[in-house]
Amino acid sequence: MRGNHIESEHLSKSLIMNLDKNKLFSTNNENDYIFPRSSIKIMQAIPFASSSSIKTFNLNEKQIALSCSSHSGENYHIKQLNNWLKKIKIKKTQILCGIHNPLDNKSSDKLLLSGIKSDQLCNNCAGKHMAMLSSSLVNNYKTNNYLDFNHPHQLEIKKTLEAFSESKIYKKNYAIDGCSAPQYAFRFINICNILINLVNSYNSNFEKTDEVKVLLSAILKNPFFIGGYNNLDSNLINFSNKKLFCKGGAEGVLLFAHLKKNIVGLIKVSDGNERILPSVVYKLFKKFKILNSYELSAYKKWHNNIIYNHAGKTVGKIFTEIK
Repeated sequence: MRGNHIESEHLSKSLIMNLDKNKLFSTNNENDYIFPRSSIKIMQAIPFASSSSIKTFNLNEKQIALSCSSHSGENYHIKQLNNWLKKIKIKKTQILCGIHNPLDNKSSDKLLLSGIKSDQLCNNCAGKHMAMLSSSLVNNYKTNNYLDFNHPHQLEIKKTLEAFSESKIYKKNYAIDGCSAPQYAFRFINICNILINLVNSYNSNFEKTDEVKVLLSAILKNPFFIGGYNNLDSNLINFSNKKLFCKGGAEGVLLFAHLKKNIVGLIKVSDGNERILPSVVYKLFKKFKILNSYELSAYKKWHNNIIYNHAGKTVGKIFTEIK
């Protein structure tokens, strides 16, 4: 809204369920297919956690969290990635995610002013790729083609996704992600199955329990390594006192799982515009008491949905209606 008029409208789809697979809220899009993009990085990291990579390379919890992250390229991210790179003794050019500037504006500006060019570690998916490479190294897999759909490590990721989603992945749902890794389309209901089984695994009621506990523990202890200080998912984990797992993905995707209340959910902005996600999250998290009043208050201070212009003047707001 700008002034007294609605200037733009965005549709978001959502499904919220409990561990008994009862629907708590639905926009009736259960059978819609979407690409979860980076929101399922924790699933892609499970085969890495199953390998001996963490022990062999003496990886710390911050580096483990980075294996599931879409990091914003802040100094503390790059420091840990560089340290990880030294441990596995590979060249940056072997990381096939591509190069972009840090997603964090201040970090990007600082790098530009330093005269240093961005490299593969600045890519938000660098941690995921280093996990894939680390696992390939300890398993004696080839590393030059680690992103091929039929690479042994990618087949393990696919197998993990099929188990947790309780669905077969067919070739018609294959795609390539922004970082060149395999990406698969899932129905809303199957993505919620992933989250339900993630929580079940964390509670020792599903497979890959040890791996999930290692990954989630690292993320919950280091929430700003899953994204960054300005990221929605990192801040939600932080505000919830580490009881809520969240992970965003490109094109307006957000997954969440409350590990104490046993509530999971998926939000997808239809037109991919991520600016509305904080508002949608606040509306749904308040309505279904996913965050308590204290946590919601902290969230509201961080993101109040007011729109300011470049001179700092209030010009409008973003709000969410459930219809």
